[in-house]
Amino acid sequence: MKENLRKNNKYPKAYADGFANFYGRDFIVTPDVLIPRPETEQLVDMVLSLAGKSKLPGVRSPKRVLPKNPAILDLGTGSGCIAITLSLELPKALVMGIDPSIEALEVAAENNEELGADAQFAPGFVCEFSNFSDELDVIVANLPYVDPKWDWIDKKALSFEPKMALYAENGGLSIYEGLFAAMITAEFTGYLIIEADPCQHNKLIEMAEEAGFEHLRTEGFGLMFHRKTALTSHKYDETDALRMGGYL
Repeated sequence: MKENLRKNNKYPKAYADGFANFYGRDFIVTPDVLIPRPETEQLVDMVLSLAGKSKLPGVRSPKRVLPKNPAILDLGTGSGCIAITLSLELPKALVMGIDPSIEALEVAAENNEELGADAQFAPGFVCEFSNFSDELDVIVANLPYVDPKWDWIDKKALSFEPKMALYAENGGLSIYEGLFAAMITAEFTGYLIIEADPCQHNKLIEMAEEAGFEHLRTEGFGLMFHRKTALTSHKYDETDALRMGGYL
């Protein structure tokens, strides 16, 4: 079966090989998880910059703004590549990854063990982060943002990857809409780092500002926000988050 898939020139090499490189490490990947992309490494760089670490040798490290043992949550962790990388790069950090897919979490747990990381993983939906958001310093989210109506994507090549982890309605923004809707009543104050296509950035910045976040910077596909004060007095209908679909 695997040999037949290898002959399909659209079948991802990473699935055929069983691993993909991310941030200099090989991660186990199966069709239950997205294949890590190079642009997602920018999210890791952004978190490390907040921790006062530079990835480039000889380059002066940025000022650290996080505590020495920051609490970091990776929403929609998939293979665990973000959470595990942050756990290895920041050994004193408490890193947790959540995902609604049990199969994906099994892959993440295997990667965690193989790479000797200390990240924690648990099943969970995007809106459930609010249960413990007041304890977090950073939330990283690489959520589904591909609009199925985009005509420039290679849908045949993407057809081998889990659709729930790729696609979102409403211009690819429905899951992020749910995230920011949940943020309105969450006690979270800290840094939010997300990934999306650059064509979606302006809309996401608007959503974030409505939820009380300040846009700090953009790097490639990555956006960094900060919120000093929670909007606990804002009226919010929880169905706004629930209606966004199974990923939430």
